[in-house]
Parts: sequence; C-alpha cells; structure tokens
Amino acid sequence: MNVSATTWIITLVVILGLFIFDFFAHVRTPHAPSLKESGAWSAVYITIALIFGGFVWWQWGGTYGGEYYAGFVTEKALSVDNLFVFVIIMAKFAVPREYQQKVLLLGIVMALVMRGGFIAVGAAAINAYSWVFYLFGAFLIYTAVKLIREATSSEDDEEEGDSAIMRFVKRYLRTTDEYNSDKLFTKVNGKRLATPMLMVLIVIGFTDVLFALDSIPAIYGLTTEPYIVFTANAFALMGLRQLFFLLDGLLDRLVFLSWGLSIILGFIGVKLVLHALHENTLPFLNGGEHIKVPEISTGLSLGIIVGVLVITTVASLVKAKSNDKKEQEEVSST
Repeated sequence: MNVSATTWIITLVVILGLFIFDFFAHVRTPHAPSLKESGAWSAVYITIALIFGGFVWWQWGGTYGGEYYAGFVTEKALSVDNLFVFVIIMAKFAVPREYQQKVLLLGIVMALVMRGGFIAVGAAAINAYSWVFYLFGAFLIYTAVKLIREATSSEDDEEEGDSAIMRFVKRYLRTTDEYNSDKLFTKVNGKRLATPMLMVLIVIGFTDVLFALDSIPAIYGLTTEPYIVFTANAFALMGLRQLFFLLDGLLDRLVFLSWGLSIILGFIGVKLVLHALHENTLPFLNGGEHIKVPEISTGLSLGIIVGVLVITTVASLVKAKSNDKKEQEEVSST
C-alpha cells in the first residue's frame, strides 16, 4: 500500500477540520445534547467513516478496503467499552451534563494524538522485528482472559485504578473543588487554580492511553498498514462523543459486551500468533524458517467480528428485557 505524503497531509487536515467543526458547531456553547441530536450526528460520523472505507477500497483495492472496515468495526466496538469508564469518571467528578461535551471532545483529541505515537512505534517495531507479532498476540490473548475475569468479578480493581490516577493528578495540580462553567482554570483569591474540568480531562486522557494498549495491537492484527491503523482509529473516535450521549443509560444493559470483546481480542490474538508463525524468523523455532500454518483472511475476520458483536448485543438486550420483566412481576406481586 503506497500512501503519498500528500495523501497523509490531506487526510490529517480533513480529520482536524472535522474536529474543529464539531467543536464550533456543537461544543463551544455548553448544552446537554438531546437523544435526537446525538443519534443524528452519530449516524453522520459513521456514514463518513463508511464512505472513507469506500475511498480506500477504490484507491487501493478490496484487500485494504476490507482491512479498514474490519479495523474500524473493531475499534468502534472497543471504544464503546471506553464509554463505561467515561460514565464512571463523569459521575465521580459530578460533571454537569451541559459541560460534558467539551471535556469528551478534548479528551478524544488527546487520545488520537497519543494513539498516533503508539501507531508510529508499533509500525517501526513491526518493520524491524517480525517477532513483535508474537508479543502482540500473547498480549491480546492475556487481555481477553482478563476481560472475562473482570466480567465475572466486582469492579473494585477498576475503581482503584481510577482513584490512583486521580490521586496522581491532585498531587501535581493545584485545584479547586468548584466548577467555573466549562473553564479548565479559574482564579481564587488571586491564585490561578485548575478546575475539576481539567482533572476530568487528564483522567480521561490517561485512561485512554491504557485502552490504546489493547486497541492498537488489536488493529495491527487485522492490518499492518499505518495509514489504515490511524484512519480506522480516528474515525472510530470521531463519533465517540455523540455515542456517549446516545448510549448513556443503555450501557448498563449491554451486559455481555465484555464477553464479546474478549472473544474478539482472543480471536485476533490467535490470528496474530498464526501470522507470526507464518513469518517466523526466530532461530529456536523451526530453525528460523517460516512455519506452514493456516492464515485467517480479512473477510473471515470481519465476519467473525461483526457476528460476535451482533450476537452479544442481541443477547444483552434480551437479557435486559427479561430482567425488566422479572422486576415488574416482583413489583406487581408485592
């Protein structure tokens, strides 16, 4: 895949332009977006992402187009998992709903910049050392197991992690406990202090770094092209703010999402290990020669990823509906 510097520049300018438009059109004036607004703009950004995939398909062929779509769907699914943590962070800091848009958008921009660094490092590592696929694959399989354990245990560990980040932020920032509209800094008795809004922004940024440790190896399991990795991440994150408000209140109903994500990450981890064996250069494995193993096609990967997400989402909604029915029966019987 030959991507010119001009194409990179145009792509970056377009993505930056979309974020700037989003800020001035929706975020600059604080307000709590309605369900209709969130749904409409979520659809707009998903449509833009799908159209861009068509451009990749037209420009570089079906193989790369398929890799982009598989990467976008995977990153979008993983970004929904981010929303669970964002809800917890917003609740802990008691961020007024009308101010949440700004901190989410700025946090997403921070996340994309930091992920760009991860993508560059990952691309350089893969180009220099093919055995990096073994590490990526093993890490994703470990993460898949960890997700299942978290789904069947309490949330105490997650809350402790959030608290550790908050303690770190408070240690190095002079802060006030009072919000001043959606400002990041305010003056109290002549002293310039950070508002809780800045703390929320930093916590969300740090949290997304942790999520990137999962998402970047995952998408490198579907494509090794940095351009596809970056654009799939960018378009998946772009509509995350709208998705937050669209799914707010429904997230707790997606009870099987963690199971679905663990299956997807485990599958991609196995795919990476198979690819690493196929490209093997480690001298202690088969004398440093390639090992003949079956490789998983992009089409099959996309089918499995979409299938797992559909099944877990439908199962979650059916389970939630069943729970609601049981609660109604209990209320009516008392």
